[in-house]
Formats: sequence, C-alpha cells, structure tokens
Amino acid sequence: MPTANQAPPARRGRPPGTSARELELISLRLFTERGFDDTTVERIAAAAGVSRRTFFRYFDSKTDVLWHAFDGEVRRLKDAFAQVPADVPMMDAIRQVVVGANRYRAEDVPELRTRMNLIGSVPALQASAAHHYDAWERAVSEFAAGRLGQQADSLYPLALGRATLAVCRAAYDRWVERGDAGLTTYLDQALRALATGFDVGRLGAGPLA
Repeated sequence: MPTANQAPPARRGRPPGTSARELELISLRLFTERGFDDTTVERIAAAAGVSRRTFFRYFDSKTDVLWHAFDGEVRRLKDAFAQVPADVPMMDAIRQVVVGANRYRAEDVPELRTRMNLIGSVPALQASAAHHYDAWERAVSEFAAGRLGQQADSLYPLALGRATLAVCRAAYDRWVERGDAGLTTYLDQALRALATGFDVGRLGAGPLA
C-alpha cells in the first residue's frame, strides 16, 4: 500500500471513462461528419483517446457499433416476453412488448434518427442487417411458439415473427420520413393493423394513414 507521499501505481487496462456507450456516441458523430466509409476504427479510437485494441474489446467492427442499440432491443424484447401474463392475448402481448421496448425520451430521438438513417443508407450496414433482424424476428417467433405449443421454426410462429418485423420496419421507415408523431404511435398502429388482418372496417383510417 502506498504511503501518503507516494502516488498509487498506475493501473493498466482500460482507460477511465471508456465504455461501449462512449465509443458508440463518438462513432455516430464521426459517421455523420465524415461519412461511414471514411471513418476508420483508428479514427474512432483516437477521438475516444483509446487504442485500436481497446475498441475491439467492445466491438468486432465499426459496423457493429451501429447495431449495438438494436441488439439491446432484442434482449429487452426477450426479457419482456418472458414476463407477459398468460391471460394476455398473444397479439396484444406482442404489440405491448414491442411498443414498450421502443419508448424513447425526447432527447434520444435525434440520435435514433441518425442511427436509422445511416443503417438505411450505407450499403455495408444494409448488408449486415440480416443477422440482426433475424435475432429480432426470432424473439417474436419464440414467444409465439410458446403460446401456440409449436416449435419456433414451425410455419405459424415463423410467419408471425417475420410479419411482425415487416410491419415494424414499415412503421420505422414512415416515422423517419414524416416524424409527425412519436415512434410508438406508428408501431402501435401498424401492429394493431396486423392483428386485425388489416381490416380497415375494424381499424378505421387511423391518424397516420
């Protein structure tokens, strides 16, 4: 133990304050300012004041940085589905869980829009989307399978997972384009439409039509 006149020994390893979240924010800023393709891992690490090696402790690539929040949503979906009471109808449960996992504070919306615009416009990010979307879809399919007493890769759970992902992506795209209401409003309306088989007579036109 150092005495009062001795400085404590330097600690090795991760620099204080470095985190996946810090690297994510720095990466988003650089991607926006310089473009995704022109922003290297080395540049991100330098802006964060860490080494390239430290960056790879958190992410496998710069592409993974932009999927970090999305993958967190998949984990939230799984946790929320595990807690749904058995008496909640399946489609109501899916809508409530998905909408609940996408509630953001007003101050978080600009970052979310930036992330989604990058994912939708950068070919490298679009090419990496399938793996992440499959995980999201599988979270829904596994919940549906439990309710239906089937395997997650059976026709109905698989179809429901893919259909849910499709309407949610449509809601995201429409929200990014228009931004005239909260994201949860778009998701809620799209999932209600799915649950009714897009029966306009039951749904009405809706505020976002």
